[in-house]
Amino acid sequence: MNLDLGPADRAFRDEVRAFLAAILTDDLRAGQRATTAMYPEPEISGPWQRKLQERGWLVPLWPKEWGGTGWTGLQRFIFETECALAGAPLVHPMGVRLVGPVILRFGTDAQKRDYLPRILSGADYWCQGFSEPNAGSDLASLSLRAVKDGDDYVLSGTKIWTTQAHHANKMFALVRTSNEGKRQQGISFLLLDMKSPGLTVRPIATIGGDHDVNEVFFDNVRVPQANRVGEENAGWECAKYLLEFERGAGIFSPRLRAQLKKVAEALRAPGADLQRRFGEVAADLDTFEWLELRTMAALPPGGNPGPVASILKLRASRLKQAIGELGVEALRAGAVRWRSSGPLDGGLADILVPEYCNSRAFTIFGGAAEIQLGLIAKTVLRL
Repeated sequence: MNLDLGPADRAFRDEVRAFLAAILTDDLRAGQRATTAMYPEPEISGPWQRKLQERGWLVPLWPKEWGGTGWTGLQRFIFETECALAGAPLVHPMGVRLVGPVILRFGTDAQKRDYLPRILSGADYWCQGFSEPNAGSDLASLSLRAVKDGDDYVLSGTKIWTTQAHHANKMFALVRTSNEGKRQQGISFLLLDMKSPGLTVRPIATIGGDHDVNEVFFDNVRVPQANRVGEENAGWECAKYLLEFERGAGIFSPRLRAQLKKVAEALRAPGADLQRRFGEVAADLDTFEWLELRTMAALPPGGNPGPVASILKLRASRLKQAIGELGVEALRAGAVRWRSSGPLDGGLADILVPEYCNSRAFTIFGGAAEIQLGLIAKTVLRL
């Protein structure tokens, strides 16, 4: 495979660099650098999303008629790499990368007209209602009930690990609408308002010291049946489609490399063992980057990687943890002095230690490592 950029791709890279140089502010860079949770806070990601939308670069995965860029996979990789190198904030993905493609594929015309423009403008901030306390990685065992009553569903149950639910005004959720047949055949996909009566959000304290995830309680919450995406009891198809984007459409290696550069800052007086391990992790990242680039370069505009997404997600999760562990070891005694509360002073310990702590969850969410291995065996290796 030839990884050298041709003239058109080099011109595109230069265009992206010029855009970033002109539009990216120090405040946005600082906000992303200080982010140790999954995503930046809305006051960081929101302004950046608006700048991308104004430029027409917000939703590369969407069709052009709905605001998509028409970029090839390689162009997306170039764009994400340049953004990471420049320190640009991550775009909150729940609307643009997860529920947006689901609405485009499975939604009604009315749902597309109602929701897609609001995702693009940032008027709606979404969270994902998938995980439940007793479901774990066995997503099909979810039990949050949605019972028909007139034109509505009435929801009772609990969601958990709901990222940034305390900021969101919308949720996309999987709910149990039938107990007949296979468990996957009784699930529906709903869109709901976070201000619905009976809905309560409670924060979960994480080991990294961030408020990123929450419990969400549903006490007879009414949701119009018109807010269901796809057919009743056919939500599993929506979920599988969405998870392909969640696991494999994010392009991981540029952000992992940015994290590794922070570790390099901490390696001011490295010992021989740390130098060797840094080299091993860097080489592992180089290999992963090659795999990701090869995958993305073969995708058509708007395409997602399909089953290979599980390989990318699994490798990215383990690299994230390896880089986090290396960062803590590079800090030596400085890591012990890290505080889990109080204002951050911008020092490396305030960044690397929470990143290490939060990275423990990366091999769990979006489908645990064991789930990814099962999917790889079944869908990639055909075992």
